[in-house]
Amino acid sequence: MTMAAVLERERLARLPGWEIVSTGLADVAAGRLTPAACAVWIASPRLRAIGLLDDTTARPITDPERVLYGLLRKEPGDPYSRYNALLRRLMRFERALDREVTASPNSPAG
Repeated sequence: MTMAAVLERERLARLPGWEIVSTGLADVAAGRLTPAACAVWIASPRLRAIGLLDDTTARPITDPERVLYGLLRKEPGDPYSRYNALLRRLMRFERALDREVTASPNSPAG
């Protein structure tokens, strides 16, 4: 049983940062290169581990952090601040995901 089966989408939707990850997953599936898609590639090891991302979805990008910053530079505003804010939000999602996996009664750790 994959961790995605343990963590249904309703529980994931309550995690901080899910809006970035869910948008990014849709962008990756559609082949779009967006800041949210880059966030998914940055978090891909964890997302693969719980079954939200598989190798057949799309070909991973090389150096997603650099690609993300490049995309943010093309948008109005300070790319450095937005880059750091997006990564902080992504880290909050990953930490909350780790807590959910650990707390799940069906997880190996729970």
